[in-house]
Amino acid sequence: MQIGIDLGGTKIEGIVLAADGRERARQRIDTPTSGYDAVLNALANLVKGLEAVAAARCTVGVGTPGFLSPATGLIRNSNLLSLNGRAIDRDLASRLDRPVRVANDANCFVLSEAADGAAAAWLRRDDGAAAPDVVFGATLGTGVGGGLVIDGRVLGGANGSAAEWSHTTLPFLHAGERSSYECFCGNPGCIESFVSGRGLAGAYHEVADDTLPPVEIGHRAASGDPTANAALDVYADRLARALAGVINLVDPRVIVLGGGVSNNPRIFRMVPTMWEHYTVAKELRTTLVKARHGDASGVRGAARLWP
Repeated sequence: MQIGIDLGGTKIEGIVLAADGRERARQRIDTPTSGYDAVLNALANLVKGLEAVAAARCTVGVGTPGFLSPATGLIRNSNLLSLNGRAIDRDLASRLDRPVRVANDANCFVLSEAADGAAAAWLRRDDGAAAPDVVFGATLGTGVGGGLVIDGRVLGGANGSAAEWSHTTLPFLHAGERSSYECFCGNPGCIESFVSGRGLAGAYHEVADDTLPPVEIGHRAASGDPTANAALDVYADRLARALAGVINLVDPRVIVLGGGVSNNPRIFRMVPTMWEHYTVAKELRTTLVKARHGDASGVRGAARLWP
């Protein structure tokens, strides 16, 4: 059996998956705020608690913000600051007396959706065999993450930072187009600043010259409010441009979206009608789908870091 752990800034969630993909146990705890050793202790205790429920010794995979640098073996670019500069895979392996696999949390999200989630049905040939294919996934929430799965395996890349798309400049920027806030990366035109929840709120401000939380924008759009729908039109075009850049580069068969902003069904209707304006290929066969496992995708993908 496989243990997956989703290590976040405020909570840590762990599950045990059986060989058939069914969940055998689940636990959630608060993320310690007293430093790296406290985080390691919490992870180790969570694994022991899950194994006690499952009554079996399990493999362990961890999804984490940031990524492991292949050059140093240390975490970089994590918003859980205590992880940066640490070899969390080796340190946790030492405490658990077994190997531990670690991947970026967005990569875990995509792996889960490609394995038995929303993307899986599009990756089967007529004979039912798994097709060699590419899945890109993005989490659209407070921040924006990205991940790539190729032939059922997470692509980490030579530097460990594959699919860190959100802090590159939004493609096909219009003259004078700027996001509503400056991302922590310092790039005023980065993808995250346009397609995060705050980016949706910024689109509403552009249209209405007013401020509204992203969730409320979605609710108003669903009820037919023309201003909220106009804001979603602006947002969807920006998301289409961002995803068109992905299509032009890696040509995925499936793009799967998760995170709070993906709860707006209008996005899935609009974006595929828009992105072909920005792609080299036409008559696109790329499919846009909403994550099947929702918030559980990350932790399920972490478990699947072990075959």
